[in-house]
Amino acid sequence: MPPAYRDGVDPPPMTTEILINAGSHEARAAVVENGILQELFLERESRRGVISNIYKGRVSRVLPGMQAAFIEIGMERTAFLHASDIFDPRHAETGIEPPRSENIRALVSEGNEILVQVVKDPLGTKGARLTTYITLPSRYLVYMPQSRGVGVSARIEDAVERERLRSTVAAGLLADENAGFIVRTAAEDAPPEALLADMNYLRKLWQVVRQKGLRTQPGSLVHADLPLHLRMLRDLLRPDVDRVLIDQANAHREMQEFAQTFMPEALPRLELYGDTRSVFELHNVEEEIQKALDRKVPLKSGGHLIIDQTEAMTTVDVNTGAFVGHRNLEETIFRTNLEAAVGIARQLRLRNLGGIIIIDFIDMEEPEHRRQVIQALERALADDHVKTNISSVSPLGLVEMTRKRTRESLEHLLCRPCPTCEGRGFVKSAETVCYEVFREVVRQSRQFECKGLMVLAHQDVIERLLDEESSALGELELVTGQAIRLQTEALYTVDQYDVVLM
Repeated sequence: MPPAYRDGVDPPPMTTEILINAGSHEARAAVVENGILQELFLERESRRGVISNIYKGRVSRVLPGMQAAFIEIGMERTAFLHASDIFDPRHAETGIEPPRSENIRALVSEGNEILVQVVKDPLGTKGARLTTYITLPSRYLVYMPQSRGVGVSARIEDAVERERLRSTVAAGLLADENAGFIVRTAAEDAPPEALLADMNYLRKLWQVVRQKGLRTQPGSLVHADLPLHLRMLRDLLRPDVDRVLIDQANAHREMQEFAQTFMPEALPRLELYGDTRSVFELHNVEEEIQKALDRKVPLKSGGHLIIDQTEAMTTVDVNTGAFVGHRNLEETIFRTNLEAAVGIARQLRLRNLGGIIIIDFIDMEEPEHRRQVIQALERALADDHVKTNISSVSPLGLVEMTRKRTRESLEHLLCRPCPTCEGRGFVKSAETVCYEVFREVVRQSRQFECKGLMVLAHQDVIERLLDEESSALGELELVTGQAIRLQTEALYTVDQYDVVLM
């Protein structure tokens, strides 16, 4: 939400831009609001996202205990299909399925060939998540061949407009059509002829996909989603977007052709960026991407956030830092938490953090302050196109929320675990390693007959053994009766060592 402006002065208008950096091996897109990066999308040729792709799969394993099946779709890891995501053709006439209680083996068997769509990219060690409820999106609509009825995006709030859209699409349904449509947010104020054109296009597309699915071999791609630069037009080019700036001529031409066909009103907002500097560099997006990989996020007031991403959840800790306020401690805490709520919402979008998120705001005494902070967080999350849900405030004062996880986070896309600490975020101290070396020396001297022992370790460990631990090393030689030699290994990490018999 914009800040409050006094003396009747209106706030400056919000400017929204979509910047697209399309390279031969990597495409990136950024959503920038008032010059501030809000969201980043990345697609690499070597590992393109597969969400919305449709595959011809083969059932490799059925697990009744999990009510799930594993499907071979031609990827490195088998994909996961839960029983609740399997369309039962026995209910095709109504399009409504009753609650299931039967075993999953009544729906699929090993060796079955099945048409599936990816709803979640492979994440970490997990394969892709699948569904057999195929959906095909267009500019204004989403087509659902296995469902019936017409739904309207909850982001369209005007009741009259919602009813107009619903009745327009319902009137366009064919008499014998066992399919449904969802009206997307972009359809607000769209003319009826545009909605009907989308309906016809999606019907034809489904016929092509279905026929290709019958001919395709299992484990193969049947239908791929649009490339990133075209998806940005289809999914994110709302009326409030002032312009789309792209730095690659071929991609710009493809976007113009796409817009000419599906959204001609958007053509004036598509601009080819011709400067020698990168479009991301010019708008400081590169710098913001680097900051989005940091654990610490500074706030303008002097406070800061600490964001830690783990496999189970993401935690966000709010700290006052250098902010001392002007009135009293409670007011300082309240102002910091209000600013943090807006910053947290932006970081969730920018870093694409999903799953369970725990926020530790600074403790507030006033119930009204707590209520206002939660409201500020809800307002800041309202612009997020990914579904979020603030479930509760725990007895410890922690805010518990979820954000739908569909693709990998920015950190997982751009980084890999540290080869030294292997993702733990820490390594053993040189002092700890020295004492481990002492214990290993004692163990080996008792177990084996030898003339002496050689310790191979990192330079920091060797220096400590020769300095602070030199007396302990001398005592160890007397106790074991073994001569101990030390040797620095440049390729060893701090917590890596070997004790070798001589």
